[in-house]
Amino acid sequence: MNASDTSNSTPKAPATARGGTDHDVLLEVENLQKWFPVSSDRLFRRGKEHVQAVDGVDLQVRAGETLGLVGETGCGKSTLARCMTRLYDVTSGRVTFDGTDITSLSRRELRPLRREIQMIFQDPYGSLNPRRRVGSIIGDPFAIHGVGKGAERKRKVQELMELVGLNPEHYNRFPAEFSGGQRQRIGVARALAMRPKLIVCDEPVSALDVSIQAQIINLLADLQQEFNLTYVFIAHDLSVVRHVSDRIAVMYLGKVVEVAEADALHEAPRHPYTNALLSAVPLADPDLSDRRERIILRGDVPSPLNPPTGCRFHPRCPKAADTCAAEVPPLISRLNDGPDHLAACHFPVEIGENLVEARPTIAAERTEFAPELVNGDQS
Repeated sequence: MNASDTSNSTPKAPATARGGTDHDVLLEVENLQKWFPVSSDRLFRRGKEHVQAVDGVDLQVRAGETLGLVGETGCGKSTLARCMTRLYDVTSGRVTFDGTDITSLSRRELRPLRREIQMIFQDPYGSLNPRRRVGSIIGDPFAIHGVGKGAERKRKVQELMELVGLNPEHYNRFPAEFSGGQRQRIGVARALAMRPKLIVCDEPVSALDVSIQAQIINLLADLQQEFNLTYVFIAHDLSVVRHVSDRIAVMYLGKVVEVAEADALHEAPRHPYTNALLSAVPLADPDLSDRRERIILRGDVPSPLNPPTGCRFHPRCPKAADTCAAEVPPLISRLNDGPDHLAACHFPVEIGENLVEARPTIAAERTEFAPELVNGDQS
């Protein structure tokens, strides 16, 4: 494929929400950047370098949906989540929640907003203070926002514990007395206390056994239906993300490279990176698994201290051409997919295209290390 083939990739305006109305967009990030300064020890380089953890992300979360966010370790998923919730200040760009620009709000101005946006953290062991009793941990949101006192607060906390499947009589126990799955239920109860509109789930099941993962996922689904919650669900496991998500956004090295409805993404991925990720997802049918060829990408993920020019995936992409190194591809609809399927690729993958046989075209920019699977860390 050459540069002239991009004529089939007519840009289309992305949909803003279910039904195509702005009123359904609960949270929106626009050209979001989060860079972390690091000291440089290089002899002739003064000042500081920056880790470009998130660089120019545009993304919308629609009310009532679950938006899945996937990508390799270090691609910026958790950093993006913390920028969405304003746990991190952004370097540039804008975060809008429920029609309000929250990018530059002070801590005092953010306090009322904390009732509406909550987070469930990855590590159920490290996210709970081991020196405090569970009742106090779950009751913190009530104390911070001045909701209820004494017996009333205890009743609310015990109702939350029962709601997430914990024994209310264990109100005075410490986190060490609970299993990993039970500790994550404590985190869910704490996030749910103020009945938020949006909950960001930062890999909430990655540290749990498979059977416990299913229980937590089912719990989150039940709570979403009961309280009309909106989720941003971050994970490595694409099969889990497909199961829980309405739409999926794929990140690579600080940028969103593809956004689509969950089924559309799995059936017709357009970005070569998404295609490579899906080729490594385990299949339940052994015959299908044997017939499928995995896409092996050469080289390592580039450093976010000095990311590649143009498309950041081009040094590892089997379809890369000179255009990919020179120009940043916009995140737009391609190959007549419709306004809900967006991909940032100059040469999107077509249905039935075999990338296993593709050959790199910019050899000088590729490392010659041993091949590795693109989703090497599925933990």
